[in-house]
Amino acid sequence: MAEIKIPAQVRAEFGKGAARRIRRANQVPGVIYGHGGEPVHVTLPGHDLMMALKTPNVLLSLDIEGRDELVIPKAVQRDALKGFLEHVDLLVVKRGETVTVEIPVQTEGDLAPGGNLLEHTLTALPVEAEATHIPEAVTVSIAGLEAGASVLAKDVVLPAGVALAVDADAVVLHVVAGSTEAPAEAEGTEA
Repeated sequence: MAEIKIPAQVRAEFGKGAARRIRRANQVPGVIYGHGGEPVHVTLPGHDLMMALKTPNVLLSLDIEGRDELVIPKAVQRDALKGFLEHVDLLVVKRGETVTVEIPVQTEGDLAPGGNLLEHTLTALPVEAEATHIPEAVTVSIAGLEAGASVLAKDVVLPAGVALAVDADAVVLHVVAGSTEAPAEAEGTEA
């Protein structure tokens, strides 16, 4: 995964009013923490950050007043109605360091014929990976699976250097039989 470079500025104003002023200027307030250091409050460009966060577990290289800091997003707060970024918590990582993240589970192939349905028990798989080599997603083949079949975490093929951070017997995907009943017709009501 490539690093995305974003400029950041240290902020000295705190509170609701300051955060609103930052957001009106198309910026996003954020906090960088980790490795036992003091939290650093920053302001990030809103559009650049929004585009970077479209990639799950993106690795950000922040240019904070001349020094580079490698971070991954830990928590992102969005406006409930409009979806705008309101705040972001960023975790400092070092090259070679192992981090625990959740990566999306994607499927390929078709289930066995017969109206079977696929149930995603885990939509994201918790894994441990080196901070600069976090996979974007894992792909699981569901070709030919019939009702009652399950895919366990230990059955998912992970890239080299990536280990499970969940019980190996955890169910990731499960195939269930579709309903074969015709929907009941509504009975007429009396006038």
